[in-house]
Amino acid sequence: MTYQNYMKNTLCILMAGGKGERLYPLTKDRAKPSVRFGGIYRIVDFTLSNCLNSGIRKIYVLTQYRSVSLDRHIRMGWNMFNRELDEFIECIPPQQRNVDRWYRGTADSIYQNIHILQRERPARILVLSGDHVYRMNYNDMLAFHMEREADLTVGGVEIDRSLASAFGVIGCDGEYRITSWEEKPKDPKSVPGKPDKSFVSMGVYIFDTKALVKNVIDDAKDPASDHDFGKNVVPRMIEKHRVFVHTFRDATDPDGQYWRDIGTLDAYWEANMDLVSLEPQFNLYDPRWPIRTYQEQVPPAKTTVAIDSRGDEQGVGMVLNSILSGGCVISGGKVVRSVLSHNVRVDSFSVVEDSVLLERVRVGPHARIRKAVIDQDVTVPEGFTVGYDRDQDKRRFTISPGGVAIVPRGIILEQS
Repeated sequence: MTYQNYMKNTLCILMAGGKGERLYPLTKDRAKPSVRFGGIYRIVDFTLSNCLNSGIRKIYVLTQYRSVSLDRHIRMGWNMFNRELDEFIECIPPQQRNVDRWYRGTADSIYQNIHILQRERPARILVLSGDHVYRMNYNDMLAFHMEREADLTVGGVEIDRSLASAFGVIGCDGEYRITSWEEKPKDPKSVPGKPDKSFVSMGVYIFDTKALVKNVIDDAKDPASDHDFGKNVVPRMIEKHRVFVHTFRDATDPDGQYWRDIGTLDAYWEANMDLVSLEPQFNLYDPRWPIRTYQEQVPPAKTTVAIDSRGDEQGVGMVLNSILSGGCVISGGKVVRSVLSHNVRVDSFSVVEDSVLLERVRVGPHARIRKAVIDQDVTVPEGFTVGYDRDQDKRRFTISPGGVAIVPRGIILEQS
């Protein structure tokens, strides 16, 4: 039997219910997995595309906060599975069947949905996060899990030690059996021989179903627990079960380890800026591992020369090192090193640099935008500036630690 056949007896549970507080105000009206990324995509599309390309056809998406746009996106863009062939993708909000509360953590969300596992009776559970960007063939991890007869296998990736304090840091022996686990330590352990790197959890888990059920039930009975995989369940399982770490490799680049948690404003902006670099670390155009999304019905993008009422040219539309989505019109403006989602318009003599503009943003004539993220449906009036006067921006917008101005959805911008 191939590992692809083993995947048929593996159920995927995708966690998509977090508040996304570190990505606020982009998560004010939407769940973090539903935030736009790379122009046409939503963050959740990357994990779901990994599932599709890995042959996973049984997916439950656990939602909770501000889930309307996420539910709609999955219904319109991902509803291609056939229940008659035992394929499905379903969004499940908290059912409160065995408790009277919302999800308290990742482990609690599984505990509250144990009835699904009892009904489906899969041999294994693949648990994923819906807010990371990466390419991974989960069959490779499944093969590793089966070969070691593991009760739990955790996906791990090497990242800069300076960034590791935001994650679960893993220690393992020569057989990749996990020997230590520190959740968000102030002084992360380094990888042996690599003092500037740490080995961290990706939020990707393969559980033996029996082991998972037992441990989340035990965790639910513990009043001192945070009911979280990383903080509670995994550290306990290390002591009593066969728990291993699988080293992540990019699905199409054996030497690549591109994995990004874009849960902060700076990480979100930086990951978008990587896409428009000369040689991006993450290649959206690789046909070997397509990224699927819901494609809106919009006209093609175009650049135009702006003409005034006398017929004189007012500016030539120019786009350099940028991503333009469908429906964008650059009418005499200039766009440099930026990512524009659907139906964005940039008018004459305006300049957009190093920025991310979400759907239906309108940039008026002579406006200037630099190092900003502008949420959908915002109109930037004529002559307005963002990113040029730090003190003025602080009074109007959220400014990330890295100096990115975040212009929220629904704001009405006026010249001061």
